[in-house]
Amino acid sequence: MLTKDVSRELEQVIDQLVREGKEPSVALVKARLKTSVPMPALITTIKSWKNSQRVPKVEVATKENAESDRIAQLEALVRDLQLRLAAVEEKLR
Repeated sequence: MLTKDVSRELEQVIDQLVREGKEPSVALVKARLKTSVPMPALITTIKSWKNSQRVPKVEVATKENAESDRIAQLEALVRDLQLRLAAVEEKLR
């Protein structure tokens, strides 16, 4: 299984909240993340930040073939649309 390091993203979100004068909380951090991070990892990260002002390394699981799955779905959609378009063109003749 592949993993993605989200430590930098977490650090950026927390820093942004601090600059805005807000206390980082699980809800605020989770709402601003682009990547889905499990709740236990968020809690640990925020505790670590509050104790030492640093974000630990956090990795989340990613789909191994996310890109190839997406391409396959798009190709299937294009085939379907081509068939529908051909049917409409046939009715118009």
